[in-house]
Amino acid sequence: MDEIVFYDTLRQGLWVAVMISLPILIAALVTGVTIGLFQALTSVQEMTLTFVPKLAAILAVFWMSMGFMTETLTGFFTGRIIPMIAGG
Repeated sequence: MDEIVFYDTLRQGLWVAVMISLPILIAALVTGVTIGLFQALTSVQEMTLTFVPKLAAILAVFWMSMGFMTETLTGFFTGRIIPMIAGG
């Protein structure tokens, strides 16, 4: 395997990892900022107030985006990794 092929496959794998994790990270960021703003405005400083809504938002977004994640990952493997393993 050439270095170019290796690094290109690594770059594509990292890009797929970013694309798969992006919906969950955005949901966690938006929920965290919203709850943080709510806590700053109301002076309520309770740890479960940040943890439970963030966990619920992450689970909801994960459930809604599982199809996209699976399709993206299987597309990468069938288009890039499997042909390299098969020798193509």
